[in-house]
Amino acid sequence: MSDAPEQLRQDLSALRLSRDDVPVARRSRRGLVIGIAIALVVTALVAMRFAGGRPAVVQVAPVSVMPPAAAGQTTQVPVLSGAGYVVSADRYISIGVRVAGRIDRYVVEEGDHVQEGDALVQLDAREYKAAVERADANLVLARANANLAEQQLRRMESLGRNGIVSRDELDVRRAEAASARARVGQATAELDQTRVALEYTTLRAPRGGVILAKLKEVGEIAVPGGFSGSGDLIRMANLQSLRGQVDVTEAELAKIHIGQRAEVVPDAHPDKRYAAHVVKLYPQVDKQKGTLRVEVQIEQPDDDLWPDMSARITFFEPIEAAASGAVLVPRSAMRTDDAGAFAWVVDDGTVHRTPVTLGSDFADDVQVTSGLRGGEEIVVGDAPPLTDGQRVQPAAKP
Repeated sequence: MSDAPEQLRQDLSALRLSRDDVPVARRSRRGLVIGIAIALVVTALVAMRFAGGRPAVVQVAPVSVMPPAAAGQTTQVPVLSGAGYVVSADRYISIGVRVAGRIDRYVVEEGDHVQEGDALVQLDAREYKAAVERADANLVLARANANLAEQQLRRMESLGRNGIVSRDELDVRRAEAASARARVGQATAELDQTRVALEYTTLRAPRGGVILAKLKEVGEIAVPGGFSGSGDLIRMANLQSLRGQVDVTEAELAKIHIGQRAEVVPDAHPDKRYAAHVVKLYPQVDKQKGTLRVEVQIEQPDDDLWPDMSARITFFEPIEAAASGAVLVPRSAMRTDDAGAFAWVVDDGTVHRTPVTLGSDFADDVQVTSGLRGGEEIVVGDAPPLTDGQRVQPAAKP
């Protein structure tokens, strides 16, 4: 029994860690930590060296200055711009038939310019010509019967004065003469009606314009009435009176008013600019989009403008001479953080954070009242994260 405790003490002693081994373990762990730290520092230095050798690619634009106006004069500056369309002031003019008939031929083609009263479509008019001839013959017959009734009435009146015929017989003759005259009037009206129907077989332009579309083919039967547009044969527009149409958001409505100067630039001809002015603000806001439709009258349209063309519409406001000379920058160049508004100014291949003070809005530009003088190049649009003094490279222009 005395040997058991002694054996237990020996076993526990074998499991005890020697004090001489502790510094060795600590030194191993410390060396591992130092090695990892050195590797991280080397990696960071290599990354910084690599980044410094490849400047960030950014979009740049110059800072412009509004040209000064002469004393006492005003300068028109853009205050709002949006994408819209060119439309006809009279909208589309749809021309349909007034009488039923087979389409005999089209006198015009799409794109033809016509004047008021020009023939557009010819229907088969044979039936209506026959109706005119029949009505004309009925009128001749009615007039002949009326003349006979008048002559008989005059003879009966002569005999009546001599007491040869009774008053009753004289009244009958008078009624017959009146009926004959009425039949002449009725035949005349029927002839006029058939002539109008014959005239309707030729569709004519109600006003000047250009032919946009032919809605039916030659040989088809055209009938008036029915559902909306079922009897339409021609669609045309008045290109002498064209407008630009654009939807303006509710937040921008305060910048728009009747008579305001505007400019229309069609996407198909970006080098052409058409002067215009605001003529219509629709009376109801589209609650789904939160916009109001605005129309501007194009003052001098030409053959390069067509309905439904997409166009850029810009609105202007006069600025007094004292306000001209302002520094303008693209709105996409403005950045903000906790310190306020700033811009990245590019100077000799590096960017510098430049605090600015903003003024009035001018369409896609914004006025800078301090911080920039004009002529500098600044970073615009989306750009990678930048730091003050970082090297940059302007992107190639498309």
